[in-house]
Amino acid sequence: MDVIQRDKVEAFTTKDGSEIRELLAYRNSCIRNQSLAEAILPPGAATEEHYHPKAEEIYYLLEGTGRMKLAEEERDVKPGDAIAIPPGEPHTIRNTGDTPLRFLCCCAPAYEHEDTVMVGTDDG
Repeated sequence: MDVIQRDKVEAFTTKDGSEIRELLAYRNSCIRNQSLAEAILPPGAATEEHYHPKAEEIYYLLEGTGRMKLAEEERDVKPGDAIAIPPGEPHTIRNTGDTPLRFLCCCAPAYEHEDTVMVGTDDG
């Protein structure tokens, strides 16, 4: 049985600039087809706009408030909101509050830097 304690997972910065802790993925468990991570954005911070050619994502907000942009649509988001992000759709999330924005990210297939294409740069 794989049980991973969040506080024992080292945080790292993804290609889009968010700090995440990969809680479950093929790198640390028996999970093979998806990944689950916790992301934290400080007040005023945002991820860089990007998309994933292969992975679909789900964001589930735990704490804080934000503004989600998916393709051309923008919407305010808060704890309890789940956001569906299809493969190939440019997206970004910005912390609009005065406390950290904390959310879970589920990717299928698992998150990979190589499956992250930045919008408006030489990568995208």
